[in-house]
Amino acid sequence: MAAAAASGHTPLVDPLDLPEGHPFGPHNLPYGVFSRAGESPRVGVRLGGHVLDAGATAEALGSPHSPLLARRTLNSLLAAGRTAWSDVRRAVTSWVTDPAHRDAVRPHLHPLAEVTLHLPFEVADYVDFYASENHATNLGKLFRPDEAALKPNWKHLPVGYHGRAGTVVVSGTDVVRPSGQRKGPQDPAPVFGPSVRLDIETEVGYVVGVPSPQGTSVPLSSYRDHVFGLCLLNDWSARDIQNWETVPLGPHLGKSFATSISAWITPLDALDAARVPAPARTVPLLPYLDDADPGLDPAGYDLHITVAVNGHVVSEPPFSGMYWTGAQMLAHMTVNGASLRTGDLYGSGTVSGPAEHERGSLIELTWNGQHPLELPDGKRGFLEDGDEVTLTAWAPGPSGTRLSLGEVTGRIVARP
Repeated sequence: MAAAAASGHTPLVDPLDLPEGHPFGPHNLPYGVFSRAGESPRVGVRLGGHVLDAGATAEALGSPHSPLLARRTLNSLLAAGRTAWSDVRRAVTSWVTDPAHRDAVRPHLHPLAEVTLHLPFEVADYVDFYASENHATNLGKLFRPDEAALKPNWKHLPVGYHGRAGTVVVSGTDVVRPSGQRKGPQDPAPVFGPSVRLDIETEVGYVVGVPSPQGTSVPLSSYRDHVFGLCLLNDWSARDIQNWETVPLGPHLGKSFATSISAWITPLDALDAARVPAPARTVPLLPYLDDADPGLDPAGYDLHITVAVNGHVVSEPPFSGMYWTGAQMLAHMTVNGASLRTGDLYGSGTVSGPAEHERGSLIELTWNGQHPLELPDGKRGFLEDGDEVTLTAWAPGPSGTRLSLGEVTGRIVARP
């Protein structure tokens, strides 16, 4: 080191020597898929500002987990089940913390700036829920001012819709402004054209690993046997197209054009310190949704989300107050016998807190465009071409640490 300093060169920092409590330290270790120039995608694990080639490391160390990790997507690992998930996590933790492995591991760590991140798994099905009471209440007040804000069914079941899996994209993918029919209250007839009320929905996604047979259901107690981990999710929404088409059925073109997810999937095992109980409920639940049994996994998470538009923070929605949990959404999604498939993705719906600065969509933040946001580059009721939206989040980790859930970013571009 003295020689390096004398020659005027900065000593190299070992990527395995992270500061204590780093948000992407060994207590986190989220999974993704990456590639280097001219090479095929492969499974990676994030450590600090690097990505570890998991398959190459497993092979170098003679690990029995190599068949699950030497892949182009996470799907094989997802399908392997809870015991394998825990075993692989313990192995990876050992690889990056045990000094005996350093020489074998170090060549397989690549700076994030030198790799391309890909959609981490092949999405099978996509379902989006509506699990925030604050969000549902705000939209009820906006669109049904003369009625009760919540529909009679809302506190009895997790409301959701089946989305389009084929347009789920990884963070950093541009979002082309969608076109469709729209009709304002004063318009004599519908018109066709680009959406003029393009919005975001700040969400958390649940990634399903283990499938279930058609004709069966997944109980609350089996949540952790099927769900591998969480990601950040932005369910872009064309509000004008959506408003016109959702009478009487559900969202279609207003939602199906793009859904963005973060490049990193945080395993549930990394989030044990962030688990919180669901909020108190005032309406009795049917048995398949009743999570009052203290023996059940509470399935709530203390996630702190930040929403930025063009680098300017506009909202900080708290996930801990969601009315419906991931376990309840999974139970409801399958109670009719619908099967799960490896790679299924389901979203929480917009995360909104009780305060104005905690609202997770522009339609709430601007009250349907009536009170535009004041940004450094101008006012915004809804998104303009060129706007870039970034969602980030952190969660409590072990021993007072924090872990990062990464980010999901998308930039709006005009249709060519």
